[in-house]
Amino acid sequence: MFSRLPDHSPKRMAVKVKPAVEKIIQKGHPWVFEAAIVKQNIEGTAGDLAIVYDQKKNKFLALGLYDPHSPIRIKLLQYRQPAKIDTHWFQQKIEQAYQVRQRLLTTSDTNSYRLIHGENDGLPSFIADVYAEVLVVKLYAAIWLPYLKIMLPILQSLTNCNTIVLRLSRSLQKLTKELQGLQDGQILYGKLQEEKVIFKEHGLQFSANVVRGHKTGYFLDHRHNRFKVGQMAKGKKVLDVFAYAGGFSVHALGGGAAEVVSLDISKQALEMAKKNVALNPDLQTSKHKTIAADAFEGLQQLHQQKRFFDIVVVDPPSFAKRDSERNRALHKYAQLCRLAIPLVQKGGILLMASCSSRVSADDFFEVIIQTLQSSGRRFRELERTFHDVDHPIAFEEGKYLKAGYWRV
Repeated sequence: MFSRLPDHSPKRMAVKVKPAVEKIIQKGHPWVFEAAIVKQNIEGTAGDLAIVYDQKKNKFLALGLYDPHSPIRIKLLQYRQPAKIDTHWFQQKIEQAYQVRQRLLTTSDTNSYRLIHGENDGLPSFIADVYAEVLVVKLYAAIWLPYLKIMLPILQSLTNCNTIVLRLSRSLQKLTKELQGLQDGQILYGKLQEEKVIFKEHGLQFSANVVRGHKTGYFLDHRHNRFKVGQMAKGKKVLDVFAYAGGFSVHALGGGAAEVVSLDISKQALEMAKKNVALNPDLQTSKHKTIAADAFEGLQQLHQQKRFFDIVVVDPPSFAKRDSERNRALHKYAQLCRLAIPLVQKGGILLMASCSSRVSADDFFEVIIQTLQSSGRRFRELERTFHDVDHPIAFEEGKYLKAGYWRV
């Protein structure tokens, strides 16, 4: 079945970069930008092997995949020692990533996880998520198309998945020539009975639309925070802001919450949240309420109604896609925090989260603490959390998820 994948024999090219970039490469950074390249011997196509040599001694520095469609012109795979990028190399790389996930899979009732986390697992722009017996591969660059024939059999054998679904980033979908007929949502291996796949997360059932859903179908990175909220929720009233498909809401109900309110601007997302609650027969659907509203307006309305909650979760989408939006994002985080604080019952818990890599953890926590201080209410920080075990971080720009718990 893998024979339908594109055939391409990558070329090898020699590259030299600016001295300052050589130092960054020596520290293991995975990106070489177009402006950093001072010499290359041939024009490259997507997926060609780019070998970076130092300028003084012509010594091997690193090897990566050439991407003519991105300002990040080379995504690096191998450092210090040359290597043949073949089946054996990919087998080792993927097995290393799989071993990192074993603690999650062997210590919890979970069958959904991120197997490959891009640059952080040494495979830049390549994501592989597992939902029960379905593997979803999402590509963010055409550099991987020549290697799918090698990689997919390894991934399938290691995970024992029955189905492999291909997802493509929006920018990649535009490169029709390179795709050679491949499409977003295409089944590359096996069969898919339903677009929505049922999977388990710490014993609770959820669904992911692996063909049309956001990212690969679900947001796996907040798993540990959802579980933590579930552990705190017994007998509590919980507000889940930016609820999307109800991840925090389902875990709160699973933990015995007295009432859970899911707030999201998307009615479609809230229907998904209701269905995820219904997937778990032990959960009481009568305890779950939904509010379809803009988060900022919804929080104001709840305050006007004098509603109070023991746990308030605020997990917004990324407010900063680029550096120029950073200050605007910090302002929005402060605004959300300011609106959420009055809804927290005395002695209750506020959970504020950010998924923007453009906003550092230090800046995010500083603006939340300043907002709490200006509220006039006493508070105590309980914990800060970052990435779950299947979302390892290998370089500074790879850090994006941060969350803080405060008792107010």
